[in-house]
Amino acid sequence: MDIKERFLKYVSFHTSSDEESVSCPSTARQLALAEYLADELKSIGLHDACFTEKGYVYAHLASNCGSDETIGFIAHMDTSPSAPGDNVRPRSFIYEGGDIELGGGVVTAVKDFPFLSDYKNKELIVTDGTTLLGADDKAGVAEIMSAVEYLVNHPEIKRKNVSVAFTPDEEVGRGTESFDIEKFGAKAAYTVDGGALGEIEYECFNASSAKITVKGVNIHPGSAKNKMKNAVLMAADFVSRLPAAETPAHTEGYEGFYHLCEMSGDESSAVIKLIIRDHSREKFENRKEFIRNLTHFMNSVYGECFSAEIKDSYYNMRELIEQGSMWLVEDAENAMKTAGVSPKIVAIRGGTDGAMLTYKGLPCPNLSTGGENFHGVHEFVCVNDMKKMVEVILNLCENN
Repeated sequence: MDIKERFLKYVSFHTSSDEESVSCPSTARQLALAEYLADELKSIGLHDACFTEKGYVYAHLASNCGSDETIGFIAHMDTSPSAPGDNVRPRSFIYEGGDIELGGGVVTAVKDFPFLSDYKNKELIVTDGTTLLGADDKAGVAEIMSAVEYLVNHPEIKRKNVSVAFTPDEEVGRGTESFDIEKFGAKAAYTVDGGALGEIEYECFNASSAKITVKGVNIHPGSAKNKMKNAVLMAADFVSRLPAAETPAHTEGYEGFYHLCEMSGDESSAVIKLIIRDHSREKFENRKEFIRNLTHFMNSVYGECFSAEIKDSYYNMRELIEQGSMWLVEDAENAMKTAGVSPKIVAIRGGTDGAMLTYKGLPCPNLSTGGENFHGVHEFVCVNDMKKMVEVILNLCENN
């Protein structure tokens, strides 16, 4: 099975995760792909492949040259709940330039996505404009699977021991909660979960979520003077006091932000959901403190109506990687150069399972997949670049 066929098969599985769920995996539908991938690994020749009741897939390919080195590769099976993920109808074509008509009046326009010019004369897979594609991260799954299959079919390539894992729930920040590092069997690994070809990422945001609950006092509007405390109006006041220039739409590079994800309620109660991001740990802690202080201030204005629940999601892995694992970054650069890919070290304006795994003792930088515009209907992946990433993974597996 070639990588394009493999990828198209994977995106036929509906695997959106659910941030409101407390189960693991957060959606039972992820187990269907987990079972399929475990069976595929076995059919390839990784006979110990298995999937757990919590949706984790593990497999191992032994060295064929007596190497005592083990390298791991990880990708996640779930897709973001931010856009529809069911009934994905992908379309592939050679991109000749210009805007891409997806369907239903939805257009991936060059004026909005000027980097489209980088993909001229390459084969792209796009959506029909109604769903996300699932390249995040089924492209990574397909690349790892294709590389492993190639190694099995080409024993002349002297390889290290290779550990493979496919995980659930990365998109809701829970992809490593039940990850079994001992079962995985590697002391160092890569997540294959990045964007444009050539990206190598070993630093990411520090991340947390904030849930602000507002309790109001609802009185009949005809007799509400000096009595009513309208929860949705108080919530709107809270949001208006967030720094207007520190949102995702106004930041880039190493600039952090507050992001309003959801707001709901009525006169009696309201809920505000935010995410907080910053590469600097000091600035990150300051941002969380700002939310706490704002909550206290709002209570001083309105009475004890506001409460804040702040939960950390993951931390910037840069500090730990630089303490003794930069060889992983250097190996990735060399593997890309050998494959004819220009490596580019960038900071993730997001996070991966690798960030949390690094803090759990498994250093894990992130590699590109060849996908773009994740989490929305404009998502696409470049088939040519997926094939290049298979080469990169093979180079990392080779025992030099």
